[in-house]
Amino acid sequence: MTHEKLTSDFVEKIRAAAADNLVSVVLYGSAADGDFHPEYSDLNLLCLLRDASFPALNKIAGVVSWWRGKRHHPPLVLTSQELITSADVFSIEFSDMKQRYRVLFGPDPLRDLRVPMTHHREQLEYELREKLFLLRQHLMLAGSDEKQLWEIMLHSLSSFTTLFRHVLVEMGEQQRKHSREAVAVLSKKLSFDDLPFLQLMDVRSRQSDRGRLRATEVAAKYLEAITTVAAAVDAMPGAHA
Repeated sequence: MTHEKLTSDFVEKIRAAAADNLVSVVLYGSAADGDFHPEYSDLNLLCLLRDASFPALNKIAGVVSWWRGKRHHPPLVLTSQELITSADVFSIEFSDMKQRYRVLFGPDPLRDLRVPMTHHREQLEYELREKLFLLRQHLMLAGSDEKQLWEIMLHSLSSFTTLFRHVLVEMGEQQRKHSREAVAVLSKKLSFDDLPFLQLMDVRSRQSDRGRLRATEVAAKYLEAITTVAAAVDAMPGAHA
């Protein structure tokens, strides 16, 4: 089943379950701009409800369970007011969302959404550090298991390239860049090796055979690069003020 058919089915089901409580359904992320990889990408959905109380959530629980059965994360469920009031503390997520999205049902809730960047650097440092620490844990558990190492790196790649784009934003690069370009530009600014990221992107898009590469070597350079970026964000002006 194509992801277009899957999202269409989701909209049909949630409209029937939520009825008048449903305001909008938005597809965002890679699937909204043609950069979707079935093995490593999620279908990210934002659902705006008028009422997000427990009884209201129970009415759509069956639809969400069906969606989970298709191996996708549950939709992000917010009220329209929550979307506005939480934009300042989720500046990474909402600014990215505004750049890659498609409305599947209802009015467009993102077009005029203002995303304050006041806490952007703090959120960026937190998410980089959190994901770096989790990556270390997973790599330790994988050890020298090549298959596990590839899965860990390929599944974490999108998260880190997204954060790298936001590092560039903090460095004054306001124009959005695709992942490959963002990594290349940032690697020059911070003097790290971008090769492991390019190798992972090529493996993910099936332009390269991972059997010709050693996962342990790619993982070592991948981890080193991410550590360098996290340290650079930590050292930015205004940090720990």
